[in-house]
Amino acid sequence: MKFSIPEMTCGHCVRAIETAIKAADQGATVVCDLPSQTVAVNSSLSQDAVAHLLKAAGYDSTPAAA
Repeated sequence: MKFSIPEMTCGHCVRAIETAIKAADQGATVVCDLPSQTVAVNSSLSQDAVAHLLKAAGYDSTPAAA
């Protein structure tokens, strides 16, 4: 699944997002792309669950085309 996160602008954002997702699913793969402000997530969690984790970490997200 892929998310667009307009507020993701720096390394701190990337670490916060990776930490939030991996806290809920240690086996998740999280790939953040700062130039496109997108995050690709491979996880056993649902898309809604990941979106909730992102929101809880302080980042609004919208599903993005894969």
